[in-house]
Amino acid sequence: MIPAYLYKYIYLLLVTVLTLTVVKYRRSLRVNESITGSALLCLFMVLFIGFRPVSIYFVDMVNYANGWGRCTWWGFDWEAENLLFDNLYQYMGSIFPDGTVFFVLMAAINFTGMLVVCRKLFPSNTLIVFLVCLAAFSTFSYGTNGIKAGAAASLFLVALAYRDNIVVSIFFLFLSWGFHHSMQMPVAAYVLTLIFKNKKWYFYGWLFCLLMAVAHISFFQELFAGMTDESGAGYLNWDANDDWGGKSGFRIDFVIYSAMPVVMGYYVKFKYRLEDRLYDIMLYMYLTCNGIWMLCMYAQFTNRIAYLSWFMYPILLVYPCYAIVDKNHPLVLVRQKVVLLHLAFTLFMDLIYYA
Repeated sequence: MIPAYLYKYIYLLLVTVLTLTVVKYRRSLRVNESITGSALLCLFMVLFIGFRPVSIYFVDMVNYANGWGRCTWWGFDWEAENLLFDNLYQYMGSIFPDGTVFFVLMAAINFTGMLVVCRKLFPSNTLIVFLVCLAAFSTFSYGTNGIKAGAAASLFLVALAYRDNIVVSIFFLFLSWGFHHSMQMPVAAYVLTLIFKNKKWYFYGWLFCLLMAVAHISFFQELFAGMTDESGAGYLNWDANDDWGGKSGFRIDFVIYSAMPVVMGYYVKFKYRLEDRLYDIMLYMYLTCNGIWMLCMYAQFTNRIAYLSWFMYPILLVYPCYAIVDKNHPLVLVRQKVVLLHLAFTLFMDLIYYA
């Protein structure tokens, strides 16, 4: 079996090599790309990540493994915190001797959902966009550690991709919420984008939230703590003297990372004036959810709050590069730079900054 500490390096090596191999190609939007290569890569990721060893390197995986089969299944628990995920975990724990099948299933939901979204939105360039999703800073972590949030996020993206089919979209929205109750924030942001569509105020709002974070204004963090459930309040109400094992304070690294789709979105909407309703929805959702994270930046596990916007990050970043028909459009011509800078940031953060 592959040692746990090598998993991230193998993952990054594979994603890097494949990205460098295909990044220079962009097929005409009139021709659909073969799904074979993307499907094989997805299958590899499901098996590679799903059959990983139980190890502290994957943090929460140890908690899931240690709790496996300890709860007797008495039927569907309608009072569970995460209605679908918690019931699925307990049910599978009552019929399987260990958690391997469960971890493979979570990997399948995460990576297959990601591929379904890439295929639906980018049928002509599925593989490169799928690689961009795999190369995102948070993808490996939420495929091996925060598996509940990772699966919920993929299901939410499927709901967005199929927004033209209201039944399918609502079904996956509820699945997403059922896997992780925190998805109520993206759901609320989604509803907001359907009602309020003034692009300037979304950008103004994001800048306001950034200024509040820089000034360390804690009012909003305390406000949200009173509005959320006990689990969420636990993250937001914490003693700064507690040694919880992570970084707190103003996260300039997270801000720089978060700003990339914002800068791209500004050029797309104000300089090139791209009109695309799906892009608008994702951008406004991202600005809303990322802004809320900045208002809570000083909380514990701030990356988990940030992920409620970051899961949209890779699709949002490259959407203009691969959805615009004109191959000579400036946003299409910079696609290689966007993809490679995105990959380079992840490699820098994982191999140097956090090493």
